[in-house]
Amino acid sequence: MTEPAQRDLPLQGLKVVEMGQLIAGPFASKLLGEFGAEVIKIEPPKTGDPLRTWRKIKDGTSLWWHVQSRNKRSLTLDLKQAEGQDVARRLIAEADILIENFRPGTLEEWGMGWDDLSALNPRLIMLRISGYGQTGPYRDRPGFGVIGEAMGGLRHLSGYPGQPPVRVGISIGDSLSSLYGVIGILLALQERQRSGLGQMIDVALYESVFGMMESLIPEYDVFGYVREPAGSALPGITPSNSYPCNDGTYVLIAGNGDSIYKRLMTLIGRQDLADDPRLAHNDGRSQHAELIDAAIAEWSSRRSRAEVLAALNEVRVPAGYPYTAADIVQDPHYLARRMIETVQTAAGPLKVPGVLPKLSRTPGRLGEGGPQLGQHTGDVLAGLGLTDEQVRGLRERGIV
Repeated sequence: MTEPAQRDLPLQGLKVVEMGQLIAGPFASKLLGEFGAEVIKIEPPKTGDPLRTWRKIKDGTSLWWHVQSRNKRSLTLDLKQAEGQDVARRLIAEADILIENFRPGTLEEWGMGWDDLSALNPRLIMLRISGYGQTGPYRDRPGFGVIGEAMGGLRHLSGYPGQPPVRVGISIGDSLSSLYGVIGILLALQERQRSGLGQMIDVALYESVFGMMESLIPEYDVFGYVREPAGSALPGITPSNSYPCNDGTYVLIAGNGDSIYKRLMTLIGRQDLADDPRLAHNDGRSQHAELIDAAIAEWSSRRSRAEVLAALNEVRVPAGYPYTAADIVQDPHYLARRMIETVQTAAGPLKVPGVLPKLSRTPGRLGEGGPQLGQHTGDVLAGLGLTDEQVRGLRERGIV
């Protein structure tokens, strides 16, 4: 497959201004850029987005940067200065979408709140991502993804009973907020076709996590039941757990469908459990989860991981094992579906995740790695009509 032509991309023609930093806002604009939107990322002069120096660094730039910032143009602009704010307003006046994840009230302090910007550009769609949202008693509290994960209910369920809660190894609260934000943008774009007007999208980190918490609240409301951490098990869904193998590894088995459960029990030689009427359906099995898990573990612990997976695949029981980065980049299915791609960066070729979701007729673009700081400043300002002399003046005053 070749990279899709720019004209084939579904968001071609949309202009996005990104004012965010780090993860939540920039991840949302990354997704839009992959499908054709022109993304202009505003960064502070000299320092840039802090993500440029997060985690593993090569040649002075974070490897994460080349995933998070592909398909973006970098404009350096000091938004704390009036001249910088004026340039930003000129850019936003021509934009379809503005994405920001500053502390609530920051843009208002600069005279760039929603009321100001929507008056400037009535078609503007503005995505605002913050810890607690733009309203409510907690709006002014500082909030990162980790806090959203805690308040949203996820952290309490992560880990094993009686042990400190653990975090998912990625910034899941930020990323979920980005996904909700992109959904909101696409909804607003659809509505704008009818009304001709933009709108503001208010996404809170804690609400994005809370929105994924399934039946947590109804169960508490009806039964007073407070769900607790359960390690690798999934309470109320049985069997679905991790099980030991004799080579020191683990397999994950999801045998919770009724017919799947019967095939699994037959495979491990427990026809008594397969035929037990108490265990025919999930509600009954969940009352005897320890019995079922012990039977599966007794079977798996006498075999290697490869033997267990081969046997389970043969009888069509969903199973797998926890992939490491090394497993992922070597896996033939990942490769066949183009989920491991190579981009060109200033530091050379780099393996990165592929583009999601996969559209049959207008797939997204991979592009190149993230831009160098201020790489497109001159081009963007020229596009706004600024002369070379004006741009030189902005540079001399440290505005860009």
